[in-house]
Amino acid sequence: MTESITKYHNMDFNYDKDDEATSNYQQHQSPTGGAPPPPPIIIRPAAAFETEAGGRQRPNAPTTKLSELSLPQKKSSILGASSNLVNSIVGAGIIGIPYALRMSGLWAGVLLLLLVAALTDKSLRLLIEQASFHPKLHHLPIHTFEDLASYPYGKFGSAFILFNMFIMAYGAMIAYLLIIKDTIPTVLGYEHGQNILERNLILVATSLFIMVPLSMQRDMASLSCTSAISVTADVILVIFIAAFSPVAETVEQYGGFGMILRNDGINNTLFIGLGILSTAMACQHSAFIVANSLENKTRSRWSWVTKQSIGLSAILCAILGICGYLGFMGQTQGDVLNNFPLGTVQADGARILLAFTMFFTYPMESFVARHVLIMLIHNGDMDAKGGCTMENESRVEEEELGDEAGVGAFNGGDDMTVSTSRSIIEGGGLLCMNRRQTWTLLVYLSTLLPALIFSDIGPVLSITGAIGGGCVSYIGPGLVYLGVNGEDFLNSVLGRLERWRGTKDVNNNSGGGGVTEEDLPVDGDASLEIDANSTSFNAYDSIVSGSKPVWYYSGLFPIWCAIANKGATHLKKKTDAAYAVTGVSAESVVVNRALLLPPPTKKDYAISLFFVCFGVVSAIAGVMSNLYVQWNNLDEVDYESEN
Repeated sequence: MTESITKYHNMDFNYDKDDEATSNYQQHQSPTGGAPPPPPIIIRPAAAFETEAGGRQRPNAPTTKLSELSLPQKKSSILGASSNLVNSIVGAGIIGIPYALRMSGLWAGVLLLLLVAALTDKSLRLLIEQASFHPKLHHLPIHTFEDLASYPYGKFGSAFILFNMFIMAYGAMIAYLLIIKDTIPTVLGYEHGQNILERNLILVATSLFIMVPLSMQRDMASLSCTSAISVTADVILVIFIAAFSPVAETVEQYGGFGMILRNDGINNTLFIGLGILSTAMACQHSAFIVANSLENKTRSRWSWVTKQSIGLSAILCAILGICGYLGFMGQTQGDVLNNFPLGTVQADGARILLAFTMFFTYPMESFVARHVLIMLIHNGDMDAKGGCTMENESRVEEEELGDEAGVGAFNGGDDMTVSTSRSIIEGGGLLCMNRRQTWTLLVYLSTLLPALIFSDIGPVLSITGAIGGGCVSYIGPGLVYLGVNGEDFLNSVLGRLERWRGTKDVNNNSGGGGVTEEDLPVDGDASLEIDANSTSFNAYDSIVSGSKPVWYYSGLFPIWCAIANKGATHLKKKTDAAYAVTGVSAESVVVNRALLLPPPTKKDYAISLFFVCFGVVSAIAGVMSNLYVQWNNLDEVDYESEN
């Protein structure tokens, strides 16, 4: 067993080479090279525990290991997880919703908001369900978006997700700091666009003494209280916008609401609005952090979290967006509060509420950015335990002796549980800081610099949403679903093709269901059987080699089938590799099969393909639209002149 654990530790399942996932179990170094990783964190599946008399639990299955990833030590209730998720969604993006409606058009923007909300809810459930409840993956330690993407797509899948997660988090943090620079100094009497030095000094002071300490927290569950305060501030802010925005006067000035609907349907800058809406609703990059903090994670409990969070966020965004846009129409700015007059109690109160929201939301994105950097540089080991001090060395020895007892180091649950001790001092940082604090501070400084230089939040939200949001929110979940279920997808497509070939009486090389002569039993030898694995992976060859109808090409199935084949092939290699070094398979783990996902349907595949297409179009069109707007200086266009 010790040898199996060591082999599993030597494998880097997040960054394995595609052609070596099973054929060569050599040690893979961190993507940045450097020193070998610290001793592994040993984990066990929840199903690997038996309950003894008195309620104590003991392990009864081989151990596996989740790279060096440091998992949460605190758990949240459904309400706490929902608050964290809402706080992650309703950040800087919500204050830009009126500007998004201005750029996209009123009713087109509202429809896009509803579509983005529906897609966000579906993608959140899709990701966590594939990672934790898929029949082929439920026994494996998949606790991050990039982990999940690495199973069908290897190193490329991990890198794609990590890169775009960082774009989303980094852009959001800059936007939060810009909003702080817009709000707090204005309340203190420094007008927007003036007193640049004073505004920047206030930004540095407030962010350094409020945002940074909150961002230094280890687990997102520690932010449940501040998230609840932030969500409450958001609700009050929405009420303020709805109550004090000059909607009646502006609508009357534009000829009535009916005239606005007729003249303000769809604008040629539609995809800029979509980018901002994608930024506002995007939370896929923090979905795994929130889900891992959920106590007793099940499909139904996670579904409750997503539905409550997305529903409340969509309602808040719709109310604030419509009222804010109708109040100022073509004059609506990226931060709608800049449209309100200075010095009034109501406006200053709203700015203070918004500042509270930014103070408490910034740490959510900081967690994501820090996670990405620690994954890339330290292979997920945020704690760096056991380093640098004699006290650590002594405590590590005590921890190891305690773990050998085999009881008490593990807690049963719905997911993998780490044998760590809070008593061990975290190390690996610079100066007097540990690794977590060091990276938190570096992330803050990297976002502070552009926030001090720039002042317009609109382009930041739009470009971030177009690139990062399109990839993380739509393309990533769609590709992951197609890759994880690639084998079933190929068999489904092959079945449709064979029916078409049969009706057209076309001679094809599939041999029926992808079975070739070599797969059939030899005459006279009843002991030979068809290789089920070989048969399933021959489906792609049968699809490619035979005749295809028009719908196959018009539906882009050559691309989808190639992606599905890549995902299915690598998924099998990686799950086989895990089984070879641990002896644990999906079938050997005792689990209630009713809790796992049912087989995918045609509707599920259609949704995943729509995710990919929608994400590609929104990303490309969003970037092009931003270039068009900036080149033609359309940010400041007053649409009143067009009516």
